[in-house]
Amino acid sequence: MEVPPEMLDALAGWFAQTLSPDAAARRAAEQSLSSAASSPGFALALLALASSPRHDLQARLAASVYFKNELRRRWPKPSPDSPDDASDNNLPATDCAIVKTHILNLLLTAPPLIQSQLSEALAAAAAADFPAKWDSLLPSIVASLGTALSTGDVPAANSLLAAAASLFARFRNAFDTNTLRIDLKYCLEGFAAPLLEVFLSTSRRLHSSAANPLELRPVFDCLRLCSEIFHSLNSVDLPEFFEDHMREWMTEFRAFLTTSYPPPVEADGAPDALRAAVCDNLQLYMEKYEEEFRGYLKEFVEAVWGLLMAPTVSPSRGQLAVTAIRFLTTVAESVHHALFGTPDAMKQICDSVVVPNLRLRDEDEESFEVNWVEYVRRDAEGSDTDTLRRAACRLLRGLAANYREQVAALVSAQVQQMLAAYAADRANNWKEKDAAIYLVIALMQKPGATGGGTPVVDMESFFASVIVPELQAADWQSEPMLKATVLRFLKEFKDQIPKATALALLPSVTRFLTHESNVVHSYAAIFIENLLITKDVVQVPGASVVTRTSRYVAADISSFAQQIIQSLSTALNYPDSYENPYLMKCLMRVLGIATIAGQIVHEITARLVGILMEVCNNPKNPDFNHYLFESLAAVIGKAGEQDPALVPLFEASLFPVLQRILVEDISEFWPYAFQIFAQLVNLSQPPLSQNYMQLFGVLLSNATWDRPPCVPALVRLLRAFLRKIPNELNQEGRLPNILVIFRSLVSRASTEDSAFYMLNTLVQNVGFDTMSPHIGEIWSTLFTRLQTRQAVKFVNSLVVLMSLVSVKYGPGVLVSSVDTVQPSLFTTILQRFWIPNLKLIKGSLEIKLTTVASTKLLCESAVLLDAAAAQTWGKLLDSIVALFSRTDQDGAQEQNDGADAADSQRTSGYSVSFVRLQYAGKSEDDLLKEVNDPKQFLVTSLASLSAQSPGRFGPVIEQHVDPANKGALLQLCAAYNANIV
Repeated sequence: MEVPPEMLDALAGWFAQTLSPDAAARRAAEQSLSSAASSPGFALALLALASSPRHDLQARLAASVYFKNELRRRWPKPSPDSPDDASDNNLPATDCAIVKTHILNLLLTAPPLIQSQLSEALAAAAAADFPAKWDSLLPSIVASLGTALSTGDVPAANSLLAAAASLFARFRNAFDTNTLRIDLKYCLEGFAAPLLEVFLSTSRRLHSSAANPLELRPVFDCLRLCSEIFHSLNSVDLPEFFEDHMREWMTEFRAFLTTSYPPPVEADGAPDALRAAVCDNLQLYMEKYEEEFRGYLKEFVEAVWGLLMAPTVSPSRGQLAVTAIRFLTTVAESVHHALFGTPDAMKQICDSVVVPNLRLRDEDEESFEVNWVEYVRRDAEGSDTDTLRRAACRLLRGLAANYREQVAALVSAQVQQMLAAYAADRANNWKEKDAAIYLVIALMQKPGATGGGTPVVDMESFFASVIVPELQAADWQSEPMLKATVLRFLKEFKDQIPKATALALLPSVTRFLTHESNVVHSYAAIFIENLLITKDVVQVPGASVVTRTSRYVAADISSFAQQIIQSLSTALNYPDSYENPYLMKCLMRVLGIATIAGQIVHEITARLVGILMEVCNNPKNPDFNHYLFESLAAVIGKAGEQDPALVPLFEASLFPVLQRILVEDISEFWPYAFQIFAQLVNLSQPPLSQNYMQLFGVLLSNATWDRPPCVPALVRLLRAFLRKIPNELNQEGRLPNILVIFRSLVSRASTEDSAFYMLNTLVQNVGFDTMSPHIGEIWSTLFTRLQTRQAVKFVNSLVVLMSLVSVKYGPGVLVSSVDTVQPSLFTTILQRFWIPNLKLIKGSLEIKLTTVASTKLLCESAVLLDAAAAQTWGKLLDSIVALFSRTDQDGAQEQNDGADAADSQRTSGYSVSFVRLQYAGKSEDDLLKEVNDPKQFLVTSLASLSAQSPGRFGPVIEQHVDPANKGALLQLCAAYNANIV
């Protein structure tokens, strides 16, 4: 694997520049890496740099991360759904072969930080190729593991086990399929016995070793990795090998839990990390293999319980406690709950496990002050990482499932005791009140939750006496952690707070938006944002369906909006909150609901544009930036529609920053910029300004469409232009350019939706005289694609487009234009695709369009009214009625009101991708506004047609319409007082 030294030096230099504070240097380096990535051998160069001892460790680490991401993105993956969409960006087969040859050996010699990245890279490649296309991997790991074991090289064994752990992690969460079980069987046959050998050998070494933490750390790590692999290999089913050797595994597991090591060893944290992995395995067996595990259960419950009671100096005890409590919770919720059922046991759990782990600890206070983002993520959002507080409360809820009254009495007494302690010394005992509120949050029933909750306090009294005083306190800046918990209480029970009460408290909550604590003003923003999307269930009069309507509308919050907006703007100036996603999401929601006008529109627009200018220098927070663009879209949409005179203000404010995004190639923001441009075009009145026409010219350049993530946003923008300037498409070759783009988009499954959206907009806005020279070419392209692409999504889109042509230009134009491609082709398409797929159409506008178009074909098309087409006529009617019947069974559809805007942008890092701006969207045009009810349109049209030829269509319906659909048709005729004669 020879890579020229100058190439390695260039790569190392680029990676160093990606960390530069200079945005220009950083982007230049990123561009250089992006350009080099398309060259053959790039992945090998990354691997060579990661393993090169002569280069800086930071550059090597960056190369290993980039290498891992390259393998995740470009390692060839089978695509059975769309074989014609095989990526041209895949790594060359020769590169893949060399990576397979060298990665394991390089992993063994790499430093630990790089080793972990290479392990994940190996797993990324193995996810596609192992074991079928990489049968040498597992034997190589096993052979190298045997060598490491025989020589006593524990660090080398750990490197191999880490690779195996990454390899087998797929079995933990994958769907249980025959293919998965075949792969698991292969892994068990090759690895289960060597794993046990390593585990027992290393365990013996631990028991006989001197208590030197530096010597024991790799030993504990080895046992932890063995335990993690144990979990992966046992996740799908209980393998026969592990069942046969359960005693050996469980004996060692119990020894790890019950053995105390010297303080220096415990202080290292490695023993607790091993114990946490063991507790995860105990929980797995308790949940999935309880019958086989029950003989060990009592001794493990005692061991885990004893572990939680024991004092420790370990820095890892927090995570161990979470996993240990989770295991006890699983037991408490099982048929073995009687192990905790005695009053003494329950009191001991409450006093010795729950309450100590519920109270705030020093590390919680430190996290609150120093790492507020992680604190909020874990506490308010309920992240994947459990907190001790959450785990302790879950244990109580598990006990309450079988001992509700006993738990309620214990917790109620504990809450009262905590509140009394706070009342006796408010300054020093505020943590007691915090813990009491947390207990109530944890155990009271939330709307929509299952399990009934455990009533520990009178909620109305608790709210009035405990929560409201904190919200209205004069010293609202004091005890920030307590204030945060109070605000979290509001968020958890927002549905149960009467509307009038919530609105009365809103000014008090709003002042917390300017609290100096990042957590407190974040929690205030989270509550307000959650409050504004609260919905009420409303019964539809005279129907058996319900709808969900927003509880708070513009009239409710508009009087508060200016103060909320100004407070949020203030908080965004605070240290470490200038890119606070919770503040920006709250601002987005307020701007999307409230009615704002006048000076506040100017101020908030300028503020948002200023923030955007700043983040353009270094886009690093995807969530914040998404909510920022949503906020811009919200203020543009709401204010611009109410006052068109504001549109020039928005253009003047936004054009410079949007142009900067395009000119400086800030690729992360391109999809957003195009959507904002589309929104501005939609709000503008023709004739469009020169700036827009220049943008239109850029839009019609093929190069603009070369970035797949931008395509949906570009289509939005193109559709906006087509609505505004349809009569200018014949100028400067614009329409042929659009059709070139269309052909490119429709050729790929990933962009075919965009191609159809583009065509639909063309048909909606452009007259047939303009489209006529090109429509045959369009049908030819689509039908050629149809020969190899008959997926439901594609065919449904084709039916919708053809329906649109029929409604806009007339059924005769549809039939004749299709038949120009090939004689009688329309009838073939109708029989093979339109009729079978019509009943699968979704979307209210799409259903209305396709049923009306189909009705017009039935009643107006000469092709279908020909006596020879009677069967086709009947089958088309059958599909129309079947579609109506299905939509009736589906019930009412809840409309998307933007309440979920931006929640889709949840990423751990940046990749250029399209995320729809909900507030920038334009409602779809209904070409059939004159048709209020497509069912009525069907039966009245049929009645009128049959009246012209009495007795002709009844027999056709009798012969070719399904009996169930025939009954449904008769019901529709009766409902609308129409007769088919």
